[in-house]
Amino acid sequence: MKNTFAGVTEGITDQKIIENILAGYFESRNLDVNWLQPLRDTTDANRSRNFGGWSQVFEYCRSPNFRESFQFNEYVIVHIVTDVSDEYYGVPHQDENGEIPPEQLIEKVIEKFKSAIGEDFYGQCEDKIIFAIAVHSTECWLLPLYYADNKKSKIKSCLSTLNQALQSKEGFTIDPNNKNPHYYQNISSKYCKQKTLLSSYKQNPSLKIFIEEIEKRNIVIEEDI
Repeated sequence: MKNTFAGVTEGITDQKIIENILAGYFESRNLDVNWLQPLRDTTDANRSRNFGGWSQVFEYCRSPNFRESFQFNEYVIVHIVTDVSDEYYGVPHQDENGEIPPEQLIEKVIEKFKSAIGEDFYGQCEDKIIFAIAVHSTECWLLPLYYADNKKSKIKSCLSTLNQALQSKEGFTIDPNNKNPHYYQNISSKYCKQKTLLSSYKQNPSLKIFIEEIEKRNIVIEEDI
């Protein structure tokens, strides 16, 4: 029997966020994501800082392992953030008209993935690939949980903005150089409540697009009785 979801992400903290978003969206107790890259083990906290990254995401999507993953998984989530897209993988943040809107930026990143995956194979599996592209960081997806003003829709300096709220409301902050996966689990677990997720996701542009990509598939999660 195939797993419903597998995933390729930049890091373990991103996996925590995506897991909780999926749990809330599907209201499922049985949702278990098969993380392909980076792998998870008991050294998560030590590995989260230096294992993964945008280059490993592209590398995995180019690999035979990515193609083989569809034999064992119904859908594969491909996550990346766009903070360094202009500098490292050729998707600029601006054009002659100024800042490129998140929707267009995401389309340009997907084009890069099509090339990395291979046009022919991508055409065969397009409906099975769900992109989770965070503009410009996955922390931006957490801002609607803590802000009611326009900060909830920010796409820049999201970690520092998030830390302002965390300091006052949670009593901790996230070290940008040593991100603790347990903090991300704690914060994003609020999205496990479907009501919270559905009232929040439209407030951040790239989170909204991720949820809309899930909606398009009409996925049903079967619960154990």
